[in-house]
Amino acid sequence: MRITIISMRQTILLSAVLLAGALSTGAQDNGAAPALKPMARNADPAFEVATIRPADPNHHNQGFNLDGRRISVEDVSLTSIICFAYSIQKTQIIDPPQWFDELSWNISGVPDAEGKPSWPQYRRMLQKLLSTRFALVMHPDKRELSIYALIVAKGGPKLEKSKSDPDALSGGSGHGIGSGQYMKFTNVTMAEFSQTMDLMVDKPVVDQTHLPGRYDFTLLWTPDTLRAPEPDAPPGLFTAVQEQLGLKLEATRGPADVFVIDHAERPSAN
Repeated sequence: MRITIISMRQTILLSAVLLAGALSTGAQDNGAAPALKPMARNADPAFEVATIRPADPNHHNQGFNLDGRRISVEDVSLTSIICFAYSIQKTQIIDPPQWFDELSWNISGVPDAEGKPSWPQYRRMLQKLLSTRFALVMHPDKRELSIYALIVAKGGPKLEKSKSDPDALSGGSGHGIGSGQYMKFTNVTMAEFSQTMDLMVDKPVVDQTHLPGRYDFTLLWTPDTLRAPEPDAPPGLFTAVQEQLGLKLEATRGPADVFVIDHAERPSAN
């Protein structure tokens, strides 16, 4: 299986959501070799060996890639890597050095544990790499930011309580349908769904639904960056969330989680 995340920020992060689904559900290409067994759910993997190099400015591939067990990052700034690893917006990174956006990096390696990592394990690998190879030190804080509050829309939620084991991992899978995007969510909390939405929009998403428990549901929408003129195209994301889920993304200001950068270094050559 090979999954590639390419293009500009929102396309990269939208594809990251679909990557997350493939990682957690064990998706595989038709005709491909049998999918790797999932990594043990209690595993806390790091990169066994990781190569980090400055990106070639003449190389035009960009994004996060998963090819079997090999994970790679191509021509991505440290800001974007942090956003991807922690599922946050750029506005949630406080006091970053200027070089975070000026330099881009290529990273490749494999996990030090057997099997295919889940989405949280994949992100954890990147978090550890940032700490060990970029000497990234940051601390959490709260700041007043422009956000989207995820709230229950008028008429109430249209969500089905999950039939999965409450202790099971959450999951998701997705694919394109014409100009639209389809995602299936399994055993997710509203906090987890907010984190996914955070990857698709231009502001942090804060869960204010006050809905407990875990849910199964689907979502079909047309991304703004992929909007097509066909009259039967699915609605935009904001409309789809309200019509299909009975939820609403409301632009407002409010406290949001942020990370304050205390220290970081350019990685040594390897």
